Amino acid sequence: MTALSIARNRVTFVALAVVAMAGLITYSQLPRNLDPGFIVRFAMVMTQFPGASPERVEMLITDKIEKAIQQMPAVKVISSVSKTGTSLVSLQIKPEYKDMRPIWDDLRRKVEQIRATLPADVIGPTVFDDLGDVYGIVMTVTGDGFSYAELKEVADQVRDEILRINEVAKVELYGAQEERIFIEYNNARLSQFGLSPYQLVGLIASQNIINPGGAVNTAHERIVLEPTGNFESVQDLKRTVIQVPGSRQLVALQDIATVSRGYIDPPQTMVRAMGLDAIGLGVSLRSGGNITTLGENVQVLLQRLQEKYPIGIEFEIQYFLPQRIDETVDSFINNLLQAVAMVLLVMLLTLGLRTGLLVASLIPMAIVSAFLFMGVFDIGLDQVSLASLMIALGLLVDNAIVMSESILVMVKRGMDRVPAAVAAARELRTPLLVSSLTTAAAFLPIFLAKSEVGEFTASIFKVVTITLLCSWVLAMTMTPLLCVIFLKVKRPDQAAGDGTDSAFYRGYRSFLQLLLRHRALTLIATLVVFVVSMAGFAYVPQKFFPILTGNFFYGKLSLPVGSPIARTAAVMAKLERFVDRELKVGPERAEGVVRQASFIGGNEPVFTLGYSQSRASPETAMMMFTASSAEAAAELMAKLDAYCLRELPDVEASFQYLAAGPPVQNPIEIRIGCRDHKQLFAIVDRVKEQLRQTAGTRNISDNWGRWTKKLLVRVDQDRARKAGVSSQDIAASTQAMLSGLVSTQYREGDKV
Repeated sequence: MTALSIARNRVTFVALAVVAMAGLITYSQLPRNLDPGFIVRFAMVMTQFPGASPERVEMLITDKIEKAIQQMPAVKVISSVSKTGTSLVSLQIKPEYKDMRPIWDDLRRKVEQIRATLPADVIGPTVFDDLGDVYGIVMTVTGDGFSYAELKEVADQVRDEILRINEVAKVELYGAQEERIFIEYNNARLSQFGLSPYQLVGLIASQNIINPGGAVNTAHERIVLEPTGNFESVQDLKRTVIQVPGSRQLVALQDIATVSRGYIDPPQTMVRAMGLDAIGLGVSLRSGGNITTLGENVQVLLQRLQEKYPIGIEFEIQYFLPQRIDETVDSFINNLLQAVAMVLLVMLLTLGLRTGLLVASLIPMAIVSAFLFMGVFDIGLDQVSLASLMIALGLLVDNAIVMSESILVMVKRGMDRVPAAVAAARELRTPLLVSSLTTAAAFLPIFLAKSEVGEFTASIFKVVTITLLCSWVLAMTMTPLLCVIFLKVKRPDQAAGDGTDSAFYRGYRSFLQLLLRHRALTLIATLVVFVVSMAGFAYVPQKFFPILTGNFFYGKLSLPVGSPIARTAAVMAKLERFVDRELKVGPERAEGVVRQASFIGGNEPVFTLGYSQSRASPETAMMMFTASSAEAAAELMAKLDAYCLRELPDVEASFQYLAAGPPVQNPIEIRIGCRDHKQLFAIVDRVKEQLRQTAGTRNISDNWGRWTKKLLVRVDQDRARKAGVSSQDIAASTQAMLSGLVSTQYREGDKV
């Protein structure tokens, strides 16, 4: 191979040029993302049972779903949360399974089979298997003076515009408040007409229909009948005629109740941005797409939309992954240039100008060749693959150094350059190949690990192996060719000896001879150095995945279980006022918070694989912060932690950077199981006390939550029957009075 590359040097140069051009083109087209991704083996089954207690939810819903899921052989772990009105069953699949679609289809079949055994009033169960969707761009739409309905209309239009971008896979809305038509009545007024809330619901629903009325067939055509009755406007609803039970008296709905238009109360989720109500949009990248291209297109679109909409409508990007990707890629390019410069400097000082340039030329060529093969094996540019290339930078240059140095020594001993190059390649091809493969094999255990972490870091082994093998091929072809053409060495007859009798070589030879004469001491000294080095690892900070420092950070807040969303919103408003007053960038403060958004009620967008989404719950909230600088971010997190600890003692708050790698909710988790609840809580209290006495622990909590209150309405069935009411009437009355009762759906265009 070496002799052929030298003999056909023009073909070799053309081949190198083609590889370089192809590598650069592939580099520009490689998919870019922050994380390499891994197979998401998590799914969730959510079932709603309005008004039911946690115990009833667990017995009637959660337990049945768990037993059905346990029949699936692929399931590794099942966990569940049963709370008032909601059942959440989570499952994790064993790591040896790669294709999730058949498993999720099997899960849906299992859930569908038990649907008939669940109570009639349940909503669901619904399977969520898209928990791995990542929204690399998160933006908010605010409108000072605009209603939620108007904001929602703007957000829908923006979503439609973004979906037209080729790189976009999905766009989700967050915090959009659902509209409602409220029928509010006076209990005494309703009683005058002998109507109960349950009867009123039935009368309204029976009139608001869109059912077909059959068809009339003639000799020439078929005519469809469509009965009227569907409410076309709020005025139609107000004019609905209600027949008084037990009489022929008719009364309009507006005469016995007030009909108004509003929003769901209380709201399920809320979004705020810089102190204003907002709607959030999460933009997901399509598989194999380029996040940088997506970011450019979204920025151009938002600039155009900002000019289109009236004053007051503002678009603000809260999280912008393309910028982080560009920073990561730029950092790699800087490291590559620094590596070439450092190698060149070392080579110039030790081997001279020509040899230094020859060795340094291998680095960019090997990296460009690696880009070409990364495209072939579908390896994109992300934090793991770029880190792998940085690791390889310090390894791939060894092949060129050894090859060029061997040719240099042989030429100094009197051989011609071509025979010296061929002889050096013949002598070193196997040792250099074995050296490259053994170095790559050091990363093989990461690739073979059967876990999400192994999948996440698999490209380390792939990229290092590709780069080192490219380096070996180039060391066997390009380096000897360049040495033959450009290497100039003084002949032995022009200088004394072959260069090995210099002061440096004489000192090095004497040192080696000293070590060989005292072999026992040399081995003992080597062993001592090894033991000391291994012992020193105890003082090296250990963290498998580093945090992603920068000017972006987030906070998670959790109020006591059972807190209404209004209480959570009030706490967030208090924290927002503190940020606006003490931390926001302004005329009097150059460093601080630039942008901030709050997601109240959980189900916020997952903007990176290293983030663990909060479950939908009124007592949870998440805040996004963009600081003016990375240094300011660290200081801001400390101030926010101190404020929450001082002013919000009943709130669990944690402010942190994003973490690389798969999400970890808590660094340490202890699972305790017991059939007796009282004994379980006693054990938990003792474990918590031990943890509090452990240095470095904070935010010690459990996923069961605190005890919450409920009022038990004990119905006297005998008296209820005498009064002519059933338990259903009583439940409907209390629900209608306190929380509201759904009667029917009002359709307006394509909205419900």
